[in-house]
Amino acid sequence: MAKVETKSHTEIPSPPPLQEVALGEVQFGDFREKSIERLRLLWDQRNLLAKVAGLGLLVGVLIAFAIPTEYRAAVQLMPPDNQSNAGMLFAALAAKAGGGSGGLGAIAGDLLGIKNSGALFIGILRSRTVADRVVQRFDLKRIYRTKLEEDARAELAENTALSEDRKSGIVTIMVSDRDPQRVAAIAQAYVDELDRLVAELSTSAAHRERVFLEGRLKEVKQELDHAAQDLSQFSSKTAAIDIKEQGRAMVEAAAVVQGQLIAAQSELKGMEAIYTANNVRVRSVQARIAELQRQLDKLGGSSTATNNQSDATGDSIYPSIRQLPLLGVTYFDLYRRNKILEVVYETLTQQYELSKVEEAKELPSVKVLDAAIVPERKSFPPRLLLVALCGLLAVAGAILWIFACLRWERVDSADPGKVLAREILASLNSKMPWATPNGSRVQGMTHGVWTRMVRRRDSGRDAE
Repeated sequence: MAKVETKSHTEIPSPPPLQEVALGEVQFGDFREKSIERLRLLWDQRNLLAKVAGLGLLVGVLIAFAIPTEYRAAVQLMPPDNQSNAGMLFAALAAKAGGGSGGLGAIAGDLLGIKNSGALFIGILRSRTVADRVVQRFDLKRIYRTKLEEDARAELAENTALSEDRKSGIVTIMVSDRDPQRVAAIAQAYVDELDRLVAELSTSAAHRERVFLEGRLKEVKQELDHAAQDLSQFSSKTAAIDIKEQGRAMVEAAAVVQGQLIAAQSELKGMEAIYTANNVRVRSVQARIAELQRQLDKLGGSSTATNNQSDATGDSIYPSIRQLPLLGVTYFDLYRRNKILEVVYETLTQQYELSKVEEAKELPSVKVLDAAIVPERKSFPPRLLLVALCGLLAVAGAILWIFACLRWERVDSADPGKVLAREILASLNSKMPWATPNGSRVQGMTHGVWTRMVRRRDSGRDAE
């Protein structure tokens, strides 16, 4: 039987060529040798690196303590609770549609123009009016050492950070300053100025109604005072205190006097039948009748006196019955005007108080969540970080300098670039103060100064 030969489908990877393996090993060896050489160079220059690191740390300490210390104070404001019903309804629907996430509601609210009062508060806090009030309140022109209000306002804006949390609506005011007491006072001043400016700029319907009612109250109060003064002057001049009651009292008094007069006349007729006209009793009754008639005429008044109101107080302190109707027309006109103004004033006063309550409800109140407190720790500068950073930069610069010097030494002296660099350095060196003057007056002056400095330094060393 013939044998059937089978071939396996599994392919065995072929080993890499020996040349590639050898090239990789050579490259790795070169890299390792260069690394070791660089580390040895750094180790040889360890004293220089230590000095540079110390110098860098010293410079970092000087810089860290030369930078002025700053403190921060923060104030957090609660979002106002006077959002419109439409905005609240849409926010609820958007939150329900978005599965409770606030992102959709915020984006949709921005697209539809539904803004909350938090953004309004931030806009007011960034206004020039608030900045000018804060600058004048703390005399920041003197503190910031600026001559212009605009410069002080700009520096205050740089030291103030305003932000709003889109989810909670909490507004944060962050202020930076060199004085911890002043930074807390400035942060609180922002809240005070915000509250005052919001109250001044409120343009709600309740505010406009309150302003209108306030003006009307002043006008009605003046009219009421004039009406009361006219009524009092008229009553004082004509003795017309209460026309209705006065007329009733005077009619009753006239009836009583007239009844007494009729009784006295009847008594006189009876006495005349018995006594003579010269009798004492007859004369007494006649005198009483004359007095009663005079009183009755005074109460009733004469027909000529009705045409002249000045006669009302001529013989009596009260007006007569004939004068009361004429006086009553003017009196009741003044009295009715006075009463109408009193009712109007009372009604306007009630509406004014109600409008004040409504305005207080609609006014966006500034509610402080976290008040500003005096900071106990500085916020800037981070001194340890600055010192460490200066030290690291100094060491890194020294390492780069060492590698650059090594590379410079390895460059051939006949290299055109190296020759050009040496020429440039020589030219710059000839211009330096320590170089011999070459006819230039400026270089001669600088060389003289440099020579004196070197002599003083050498003399100081010799003295030591």
